[in-house]
Amino acid sequence: MAAAPVWSVDPRTGKQREQVGAEATVHDVDRAVRAAHSARAALADRTVRAAFLRAAAELLDAARDDLVAVADAETALGAARLTGELARTCYQFRAFADTVDEGAFLGVVIDHPDDTATPPVPDLRRHKIPLGVVAVYAASNFPFAFSVPGGDTASALAAGCPVVVKAHPDHPATSERVAAVLRAAAERHGIAADAIGLVHGFDAGVELVRHPLVAAAGFTGSVRGGRALFDAAAARPVPIPFHGELGSLNPVVVTEAAAAERGEDIGRGLAGSMTLGVGQFCVKPGLVLAPAGAGGDRLLKSLAEAVGATGQGVLLDHRMRDHFVTGVAERAQLPDVAAPVAPGAGGAHTVTPGFLTVPAARIAAEGAHDLLLEECFGPVTVVARYTDDAEITAVLARLPGNLTATVHLSAAEAAGTDGTAATGGASGGSGRGARLLAELTPLAGRVLVDGWPTGVAVAPAQQHGGPYPAATSTSTSVGGTAIERWLRPVVYQNTPEALLPPELHDANPLGLPRRYDGRLEH
Repeated sequence: MAAAPVWSVDPRTGKQREQVGAEATVHDVDRAVRAAHSARAALADRTVRAAFLRAAAELLDAARDDLVAVADAETALGAARLTGELARTCYQFRAFADTVDEGAFLGVVIDHPDDTATPPVPDLRRHKIPLGVVAVYAASNFPFAFSVPGGDTASALAAGCPVVVKAHPDHPATSERVAAVLRAAAERHGIAADAIGLVHGFDAGVELVRHPLVAAAGFTGSVRGGRALFDAAAARPVPIPFHGELGSLNPVVVTEAAAAERGEDIGRGLAGSMTLGVGQFCVKPGLVLAPAGAGGDRLLKSLAEAVGATGQGVLLDHRMRDHFVTGVAERAQLPDVAAPVAPGAGGAHTVTPGFLTVPAARIAAEGAHDLLLEECFGPVTVVARYTDDAEITAVLARLPGNLTATVHLSAAEAAGTDGTAATGGASGGSGRGARLLAELTPLAGRVLVDGWPTGVAVAPAQQHGGPYPAATSTSTSVGGTAIERWLRPVVYQNTPEALLPPELHDANPLGLPRRYDGRLEH
């Protein structure tokens, strides 16, 4: 039986654009993984690796016009958005090249023997080594930044791990073109093109996580799909780390004082954030706790005006469109749920943005309104109107883990001078602001004050992850520390220096940052 063809589809029309290839068989997956495994040695040299990462950025940037055109044709995300995303992706490769050059990620620690310690300390030399082949599962909504050339791929390659990517069916043509660019960059520096493998098809994704030579996996996608792969990774004869980003509601709390002070601005900001990219961001604010008073009314009026002025949009594929239309309809039918601007179907291939409102008390108690606590992918948010702080606490207590959590405060609350009871918060401050920060911190990996979560900066301090189901591990998929997911520490005890890798020599010939007999050396 012939393998099923893989087609690139235009979401604006629902029509097939071109046949990209065929879904990978079990044998195809095996060949891709074994070839990647054989390419490990070529990635061992850090200087070569860093040069390869910079070449990848250079060649991606050079191919920008073609890549953006193809990505737009099969995602409908628009040239401006995709151009910015590709620039972000190139920056990420260069940032990881700098990380590789610096070498701090190796975590070098050297402790010389100390017979006076209790118990005595032998000669111990510790650093981190690559895990091996990494399986990467591409996301639908970021054809560059969280796909074939995304953060999982860039960080794994930076760690010295070859990758095999399971392409997302929403942008297979983009995936093939980008993979070709990365392979060309690898070959420019003597690295086998097989260090970047690519497979298509649902079954290929399952076979990939089960392959005995795959050492770890990175995933961005749905809770259902990610959990199935996570379970498969754990059920292997030799379980492997599975770093999955699965789903997030990204709650926002607006205090009564903040709404009174700048409700209109908050409403406009919320509209821009929840409709950005047609609501297809993993950090879209999906639940907003707003006061029931006059300030909250002004916020909703501003939100309604801004969302109402936002045009229809095309989602990444028709399956997502159908799920969005069905999902918002089910939510709108719940008791006491209103739709000041009704979200739903637009034209034959589009959706209209909107938002729902509900008394916070409805979702503070377990019941049918639990549906409002589940992510709805697309341009919609739920505004829960609360009457007091107790309702805020009750709703937050029912939330699962999230990528982000946001609070909007008044100027006095942000400064801790609002006159409320002094209660130590996550920041050690006092007042309502500190108390809310303390309630939000356990819920998310990134906590924002007076901002919006859409937009994830690529920076050393970034944390893109959170408690389950936002993620399946405590790591980040964005920022310099994402490299740590693909490494494991090993320590050599009483090993002659002639047998040690140069990273662990006393003379530090590679000039690495390290901890040497308890002292930090840079």
